Amino acid sequence: MSILKKLTPKGIKQYTKSQLNVLCDELRATIHDTVMRCGGHLASNLGSVESTVAMFYVFDFPNDKVVFDVGHQCYPYKLLSGRADKFSTLRQAGGISGFPKRTESEYDAYDTGHAGTSVSAAIGLAKARDLKGEERAVIAYIGDGSFNNGLVYEALNSLKILDTKILIVLNDNGMSISPTVGGMYDIITEIKTGDKAEGIRLLESFGLTYVGVKNGNDLDEMLDAMSQAKEMLKNGSVLLHIATKKGKGYEFSEDHPTNTHGVPPVGSPKDKEYSEVLGESLCALAAKNPNITVVSAAMKEALGLSEFFEKYPERAFDVGICEENAAVLCASMAAGGLKPYYTIYSTFLQRAFDEIIHDVCAQNMPVTFCIDRAGISGADGETHQGVFDLSYLSLIPNLAIATPKDTVELTKLLEFSETYNHPLAIRYPRAGRVIFPTDDKPIELGKWEYLHKANVENSAKVTVLAAGERCIILAMKALKELQAEGLDCDIVNARFIKPLDEEFLQNTDSKYVVTLEDNVFNGGFGSAVTNALLRLQKGCKIKNFAYRDEFIHQGNVGALQSEYGVDWQEIKAYIKSVLV
Repeated sequence: MSILKKLTPKGIKQYTKSQLNVLCDELRATIHDTVMRCGGHLASNLGSVESTVAMFYVFDFPNDKVVFDVGHQCYPYKLLSGRADKFSTLRQAGGISGFPKRTESEYDAYDTGHAGTSVSAAIGLAKARDLKGEERAVIAYIGDGSFNNGLVYEALNSLKILDTKILIVLNDNGMSISPTVGGMYDIITEIKTGDKAEGIRLLESFGLTYVGVKNGNDLDEMLDAMSQAKEMLKNGSVLLHIATKKGKGYEFSEDHPTNTHGVPPVGSPKDKEYSEVLGESLCALAAKNPNITVVSAAMKEALGLSEFFEKYPERAFDVGICEENAAVLCASMAAGGLKPYYTIYSTFLQRAFDEIIHDVCAQNMPVTFCIDRAGISGADGETHQGVFDLSYLSLIPNLAIATPKDTVELTKLLEFSETYNHPLAIRYPRAGRVIFPTDDKPIELGKWEYLHKANVENSAKVTVLAAGERCIILAMKALKELQAEGLDCDIVNARFIKPLDEEFLQNTDSKYVVTLEDNVFNGGFGSAVTNALLRLQKGCKIKNFAYRDEFIHQGNVGALQSEYGVDWQEIKAYIKSVLV
């Protein structure tokens, strides 16, 4: 019988080393097979198996606490902590999350999903322990990619001041999503390759006792190292440096750790991705304009920039998981006469909010933000849903915001951006499924376009303002159903969220205006249109379709759109109710 299937969280301590090695093999096979069915983070979890088994064997969870940085390596821990029977539901609606979730299990001490938070969180949990007089170990399990993040050093800076004890397990596999880069990683690499003294002194200056480098994929070595670290915690904070192989145990994943960092389920349709078009378009623009630069925060492959980095290495900058630094870097490049493009996922751009305001927009710098995975992202859940960017960007002066109707219009917006000498944000989802009719007209700032004009003479008129491809698809689907019943309405590509096309709004003769957006309502597109129509005293009735004021859980993108308030059937029903 499978060891994993009969394992209980406490029962692991009764296993022999031979049984633990078999358990490691079963964990790898389970993770691989499940990710192939459900999608998820593969290579990072395969590499963390032995260290997690050793950690679970040596420490006493859930009394002891571990915070997994980002959470890309938490699958073995979930399987060991009593969730093996539910693991087949990974990243599915109502199933096991792909990230630590306190609401899911008492074994999950802290929710994560963005890089660099684990050390701060571990210190906070340790201080709570100290002040309450409790006895427990607190562990931050962090990869070398996250170890570049500035928040880690803010936390380490306060470790001595706060006078507490934590264990940091530094899982060094040379990768984040892309290969790890940066000065701190160079220091870690020097330690790992033998030139240890100076780097160790730096780490220990924060109040840590350094232990390493240990082979993180050797179970015996990990058992000894975790036991040693646990004993040393009695006297102060410890940094245990382990070296692992990302993708360990599966040759393809070992050879292609970037491509197997996050994988879709086997058999998923391959849609055209906006990232492909972004990379192609930026390469074309850079061929003509030597001032164009590209900045990425450790995600150049996922954002479609591999070709740009190959063709223009002197103008391509991967700064690691340092989103705030990337924003300031872009602002200062623009101040020096360059034309920078900051490419990033919507959910990660949130981390640079102050820098967008203070460094880019307050100085009116011509930085273009290329915001991928905007809107509902799906199976990664609450921490990765890009449904806030229209709201937090719309309130910033000097910043224009656009959302293309399809991949062709993304190219046109990028061409527009080249000569636009102010801050600009272009946001788009991952996949592009539909190419709408287009023309050769250049993009004009703040101007919308009709995609369909209703053939209406003697009835109330409805205009649907749809922001972005997903919402246009929903509008067109509702229109098709309405036309089958002899009804009609205008459909507008509201490609600019800011500035709004107020001339269009002023001139509309519609009695009803409907807005659709892949964003929360508060502070978003519908809110802006509503305020504009009231200011213009149009007197038309307004209906907004946007997401409710809630965090959106994991699941299928289309199903989540409907569940949280943007549903084509509800759109159709509303339009029909005012036309009939």
